[in-house]
Amino acid sequence: MSTIDYAPEMIERGRLLFARPFLFVKGCVSIADLPEMDRVEISFAGRSNVGKSSLINALCGVSGLARTSNTPGRTQELNIFESQSENLRIVDMPGYGYARAPEDKVRKWTRLVHRYLTGRATLRRVYVLVDGRHGPKENDLVVMNELDSTAVSYQVVLTKSDKPTKEELEKVIAKTQAAIAKRPAAHPHVILTSSVKDVGLKELRTEIAMLLES
Repeated sequence: MSTIDYAPEMIERGRLLFARPFLFVKGCVSIADLPEMDRVEISFAGRSNVGKSSLINALCGVSGLARTSNTPGRTQELNIFESQSENLRIVDMPGYGYARAPEDKVRKWTRLVHRYLTGRATLRRVYVLVDGRHGPKENDLVVMNELDSTAVSYQVVLTKSDKPTKEELEKVIAKTQAAIAKRPAAHPHVILTSSVKDVGLKELRTEIAMLLES
């Protein structure tokens, strides 16, 4: 997989962006609960237990900022985090793909996420987190279809990239790139991350900083 040569000043911009505090604002169970569209928004989507909360904590350098759990489906709201010094809001979307969640709850989550994706003019990018041990699964592809159909820019982030062997990871990367190759709203570059070993955090911070500058 090719890497991107980021300008040193953008790498430093990304470091500074996340060196300053982020705070949890609130959890939103309806669109009416969302804050005003007064700043740039990015959001994180992914299957239950893909590591969204762990990545947000590692990205922001704040342990416990986003609640982590071994219980699939715990995040049932749009959780809002805001920089205290920058024009940036992070939205942690409910995990999807938890088969044992009640059908009515799944429908409610689906409606909430759909309305969020189609109604936020300040949403600049969705980071779709995919398990680096497996690559995209059917539920991931469904979400990508939704993002393509609503013309919302998204970028795939492979989590837990420290778990598979080098050969296994190379296969997952190839599988992932093939899955996004012809998708109109997908960013062509896949980011590899590990919250445990701080892999890919500099790259992800830089990508987000570039969104603020563009």
